[in-house]
Amino acid sequence: MIRANLLRGDRIWLTALNRADAPVMARWEYDNEYLRLMDSSPAHPRSEDEIVRWLDSLTKSQSDYTFGIRLIESDDLIGWAQLDGIVWAHGTTSLGIGIGNRNFWDHGYGTEAITLLLDFAFDELNLHRVHLTVFSYNARAIHLYEQLGFQREGIHREHIQRDGQRHDMLLYGILRHEWAAHQHR
Repeated sequence: MIRANLLRGDRIWLTALNRADAPVMARWEYDNEYLRLMDSSPAHPRSEDEIVRWLDSLTKSQSDYTFGIRLIESDDLIGWAQLDGIVWAHGTTSLGIGIGNRNFWDHGYGTEAITLLLDFAFDELNLHRVHLTVFSYNARAIHLYEQLGFQREGIHREHIQRDGQRHDMLLYGILRHEWAAHQHR
């Protein structure tokens, strides 16, 4: 049976991102905590123009699927989710997600978005493995990934320095059959 709502959950849906989203995304860039959870680069806000250039580059990629996370009730953009660097020959990809609007942290929107993204990766793209990295200080994300069935596979010890302290970068992955088993629990 074909699923009618592949990219639509109960409260959010995954949509295309476009140039009109740049002002909203640029506001997220001024939240240093958000930036420090997303990337190992120094927290440096990107301008609207830089975000527009990034959004324009997404349409040219054959190995990335990037979505906006929008509320169904209002269509407001609250974050983004991405399958990045797909290696089609091996059926593998990296997952990234960011809930940019703090008002929507810790309310299950990330869980819903990743669930939709994993269903898309395994059911629509026919991928075999999805992996991700997360900093050891991001306890909320680690809890979420483990709750969804991701397995901790490795560690880059003392990979990042924040505020004079070294932190690990953890490696997580989930295979198609593990996701299917998790879904049927």
